[in-house]
Amino acid sequence: MLKSLRARITGLPRELIIFIIASFAVGMAGSLVDSVFNNYLDADFALSGFQRSFLELPRELPGFLVLFAAALLWFLDSRRLGTISLVMTAIGIFLVGAFEHSYLSMILCVFVFSMGLHLFMPVATTIGMELAAEGRTAQRLGQFNAIRNLAVIVGSGLVYMGFKFLHFSFSTTFIIAAVIYGTGALLVGLMKPSTVVNVHRREFVKLRKEYSLFYALSVLSGARKQIFMTFAPWVIVTIYNKPTQTIATLVLIGGVLGILFQPLLGRLIDKVGERVVLMSEAVLLVPVCLAYGFSGSVFSENTAFFITCVCYLIDQMLMSVGMARSTYMKKIAMQSADIQPALSAALSIDHFFSIGVALIGGVIWNKLGFQYVFLFGVFIAIINFFTAMRVRVPKKEMPGNALPAPVELK
Repeated sequence: MLKSLRARITGLPRELIIFIIASFAVGMAGSLVDSVFNNYLDADFALSGFQRSFLELPRELPGFLVLFAAALLWFLDSRRLGTISLVMTAIGIFLVGAFEHSYLSMILCVFVFSMGLHLFMPVATTIGMELAAEGRTAQRLGQFNAIRNLAVIVGSGLVYMGFKFLHFSFSTTFIIAAVIYGTGALLVGLMKPSTVVNVHRREFVKLRKEYSLFYALSVLSGARKQIFMTFAPWVIVTIYNKPTQTIATLVLIGGVLGILFQPLLGRLIDKVGERVVLMSEAVLLVPVCLAYGFSGSVFSENTAFFITCVCYLIDQMLMSVGMARSTYMKKIAMQSADIQPALSAALSIDHFFSIGVALIGGVIWNKLGFQYVFLFGVFIAIINFFTAMRVRVPKKEMPGNALPAPVELK
């Protein structure tokens, strides 16, 4: 069995092996940061619900600026751009952990970290699709997501053990994450340059009407994502008063589930199409939002907290549906060079609206209560459903979008 596994691994293309390891590093570092960040904010700065939501302005602003940053670096292929973005990510989170901060200086360091991380997001998807065999793009993205989920398990497990037994501090965790992000940057830098021809700078900032539905889906994805990324863990930390280990445990469990779920989701997208998967996500989000917001009004505190944790895990898995939007973009692209600019543009549009959603959510939290933030999420899910109904894709993927078919991960 070990010989068979070794043979399958050694039979994979060099670029695929390197990116697998890099994806693991990025996933592990991300889980370290995600597991402690909300508790770090609560412990060091004691933010209110609105102050926490306001922090999303500098934290998510880089997502809006990605389009312009990518345009400035248009001459770099996806692998070189990925290297630079991960170096920036490592520097930003190192600065967060290495020094004591005022609220303002913390925001500046988080901005640098977030700029690098958001710049890497569309690049990672682009590289993943470049390494996919034709007709199996979603399956390949699902495999990479599963690898990142395995890394999440390792990272969140390290946080749990570190805080429980090894006297970890927030500073220690952020510095370890910085080292791992730096390792990911080194690995991506070792990859051979992409064979996809770069487009000119002006092509990065051009929004094409042919991709308008893709942009609309990205707007709704950003709005829905922001509610759960900002307010869902904040409910666990402040409403239920749970410690760092709780979020770490949920992230770990979500990682285990993701290893099984994401490859299956990728295959499902390739089999039934993006339209069905995107509509199903919207339908599932309605009861998740309602349960997250109002379970405390119906059940005992312990039961409501359990339901909240289940909703948190379901939403973690549903985040993976983003790969359906990416494969939809690949299928409707008029040329291969359009894909990365379109993904960067979508990320910027996504974050322009998600920043607004974070601020609106903070106001709703303060004025009406956290429950109504998730009622707002129900409204977004309904709009998302009817938008997804309009998705139509060609029968076959555009020739030339992928590199020669590599050996598949099973």
